[in-house]
Amino acid sequence: MTEGNLKYLLDANVLITAHRSYYAFDICPGFWAAVQTGHSAGRIYSTQRVLTELKRGGDVLVVWVEQELSADFFLDDSAPGVIAAYAPMMQWVQSRDYHQAAKTKFASDADGWLVAMAKHEGHMLVTHETRSDAKAKVPMPNVCEHFGVSYCNTFEMLRALSCQFC
Repeated sequence: MTEGNLKYLLDANVLITAHRSYYAFDICPGFWAAVQTGHSAGRIYSTQRVLTELKRGGDVLVVWVEQELSADFFLDDSAPGVIAAYAPMMQWVQSRDYHQAAKTKFASDADGWLVAMAKHEGHMLVTHETRSDAKAKVPMPNVCEHFGVSYCNTFEMLRALSCQFC
């Protein structure tokens, strides 16, 4: 996939952190407009499991998601190809020396499915997580690197999409 049609797959932390801090709705509505515009252009998406995580927040972000994003923003992460990509990732995570609680959390939340979706579809994963050798959490970038999945942070995505906020 060329850079001009690269699709970005957002981790929940991208939206949650933006909402709770530097891109709060009342401070930077341009960020939220950019997410919508990026999606309308076929460039920015997330997954159903991320939607489930977001809904647990029960705050203004959930209201925005439900009122402003189209349903097709959240891709079906239970498709057979995603499941096929997910299985070896979980085997790899289970074979590493992460704490058992970290392995269980990675297997039960959206993270593993996001990486699998990015792998299967060739999307760029967007997350605030960074590579780490800590054992208390399974960082998505570690899994991405092992499985050849591209990832970036919010700011790298915004630059690649030529977003500017006035």
